[in-house]
Amino acid sequence: MSIFSAAMSQPNQRVAIIRGVRTPFAKSGTLYARLTALDLGKFAVTELIERSGIDPKEVQEVVYGNVIPSVKAPNIAREIVLGTGLPRSIPGYTVGKACASANQAITAASDMIFRGYADTVVAGGAESLSDVPVLFSRNMVDAFMRANKAKSALARVGAFKSVRLKDLAPDTPAIAESTTGLSMGESAEKMAKENGITREAQDRFALQSHQRAAAATESGRFRDEVMTVVVPPSFDEVVDKDNLIRADSTLESMAKLKPVFDRKYGTITAANASPLTDGASAVLLMSEEKAKAIGLRPIGYLRSYAFAALDPFDQLLQGPVFAVPVALERAKITLKDIGVIEMHEAFAAQVLSNIQWLGSKKIAQEKLGRSEPVGEIDPEKINRTGGSIALGHPFGATGARIVTTVCNELQRTGEQYGLVTVCAAGGMGAAMVLERE
Repeated sequence: MSIFSAAMSQPNQRVAIIRGVRTPFAKSGTLYARLTALDLGKFAVTELIERSGIDPKEVQEVVYGNVIPSVKAPNIAREIVLGTGLPRSIPGYTVGKACASANQAITAASDMIFRGYADTVVAGGAESLSDVPVLFSRNMVDAFMRANKAKSALARVGAFKSVRLKDLAPDTPAIAESTTGLSMGESAEKMAKENGITREAQDRFALQSHQRAAAATESGRFRDEVMTVVVPPSFDEVVDKDNLIRADSTLESMAKLKPVFDRKYGTITAANASPLTDGASAVLLMSEEKAKAIGLRPIGYLRSYAFAALDPFDQLLQGPVFAVPVALERAKITLKDIGVIEMHEAFAAQVLSNIQWLGSKKIAQEKLGRSEPVGEIDPEKINRTGGSIALGHPFGATGARIVTTVCNELQRTGEQYGLVTVCAAGGMGAAMVLERE
């Protein structure tokens, strides 16, 4: 049992983001092909504690996001505690909010600090799309169950007499909505068509993502947030940068790719969508009082947040449009006050659609119940170091990556406020307002 410090911080403490770190992100099936989300999460949290320089005993809880959990380690947060140098008395719990899982982990941890229930919490998320669970058909599962209960070898063999060849085919998880039956890509195609987002506009945005990510990597801007991973079990592969960035991409090469989800009329290709990715991230959160008491300088503060949702049969990935105005109002600022914006790039079509809706008076009145639009987004303020299209998108980890990047960019640029948005399955959206001291 974990017993929190008797000198607990007072309620309504400002929540400080002390530091953030992530593994390099890797295309699924490549560098981390033999690793699990738990392996990656342990790397990130261990590195976070090491870089922060705090005593592991100071941590009071671990909150971690994961979208496709392992049947062997469903509570990845607690397993991270048990598999790292953290005291085993620290509790941990796992949250799932699709692509906004790490955002949910951070806000849940922040709420604990804000209420005075804790003063030091680790939050983040991990995903391994190389290690997704492979399921069997119902008939095959029933046969396994009968065989397990059988009393003799003959009975065990007999348990499979009803199994047909088709029952042996694996049933892998699909990235699709249970309500609409549409995949994320099909939903993004729907958005592109309804909002008039052209193939050329999507490719240009995707190219910008790769160019900015390549420039940020080359200049060393990711050095403070990306760790080095020496890949087990052979430990002969050293990974210190993301392997999905295509610095040599051109509009001409992108234009040659065929649409993936609507092969005849579609606009979404492998180039203007985020790839399946493995990776993990973690952030250290403290009360402002605790951080100052032990001499740590935060990279940012969480000023406000909001989660929202819309009908998945509408435009699935427009959730951020509904969350942003609420987060801004809670922060008592407007979109004009924001100097750094990080919008998760599930698809270029989704980002461009989000931007379009945020600037639309018609959408504000018909969808948001507002008389005026949320505001226009300056292209120079958004995703300055590239985004998920170039860097990759490990579902459970992306939110913490973005929060860390925004805080570091606030420090680098001297801007006061940053905005994070993430779209998520189920028609959900997240928005967070961050600030510099």
